[in-house]
Amino acid sequence: MDAITLLRNDHRTVEQLFKRFEKTGDDAYVAKREIVDRIIEELSVHAAIEEQLFYPAARATVPGVEDVALESIEEHHIVKWVLSELDGMPPQDERFDAKVTVLIENVRHHVEEEQDEFFPKVRDELGRKALNELGDAMVEAKATAPTHPHPRAPDTPPANAIIGNVTGVVDRISDNISGLAQGTVSATQDLIARLTNSKKPKTSPTGNSVARKRAQSTRAASAEATDTVANTARRAAKATGDTTRAATSGVKSVAKTAASTTRATANTAKSSAKGAAKSTSTTAKQRSQAPKSSVKATATGARKTAQSAAKATTDAAKKVGD
Repeated sequence: MDAITLLRNDHRTVEQLFKRFEKTGDDAYVAKREIVDRIIEELSVHAAIEEQLFYPAARATVPGVEDVALESIEEHHIVKWVLSELDGMPPQDERFDAKVTVLIENVRHHVEEEQDEFFPKVRDELGRKALNELGDAMVEAKATAPTHPHPRAPDTPPANAIIGNVTGVVDRISDNISGLAQGTVSATQDLIARLTNSKKPKTSPTGNSVARKRAQSTRAASAEATDTVANTARRAAKATGDTTRAATSGVKSVAKTAASTTRATANTAKSSAKGAAKSTSTTAKQRSQAPKSSVKATATGARKTAQSAAKATTDAAKKVGD
């Protein structure tokens, strides 16, 4: 990428942030903090790659830019001090807006001088090929450049390149730790909201893009893990419920079959009992009737015998009388 095009793109990005800040309301503290954090990051990285690569290359190859380059470095120095004060200042502070306004004015003046006076001279001298090679180096340097202002750090070679890489690593570690901490806190709040059936808190991570991205990714990863656990628990509960219902249905079926068998057995037993009782009753009746017939027959025979005996006696008496 063309080095000057890269720097102009950075200028446009920062100007858009400036305009966003200028449009925010007096009490829009969250928005102000987010915008200023972005401004701090963008300007810190931009200043670092200019001081490490662009200014040294220009001073070594382009005649008549020495004074402009040195003035630009001093303007960077002033901007870094203001950025360092804003980096830890709450947006509710009465001097917060004033500092941002002074910062914007200084940066706009700096950008105007660079783009109108400095960049044209560098472009004319270096040409497209050299600017593309320089731009590629600056893109790589962005990946390790400091993301916070360090006004006391060296701003000229070779010390600035060495210290800049070290502070860049430290800054990114710090940003990641900050983002991880914020994401963890948000994830914990989300879990509490889930357990209490309440709304998730609307939180906005602070810090530069590195910290914010880490906070968002940490929160999202935690939410995904929580959803996975919850879904697994729901599936397990459903499977347990299905198994319980199936077992209950089986028990009911067995009980129903057993009840039917019991009723059939009872009915059979009842029928058999009735049949046996009826047969026994008939036999008993028959047996009870048999003696009665014998007694009757005997009585009848005896009566006839008695009658015959009486008649014989009467006849004998009559004969004696005669």
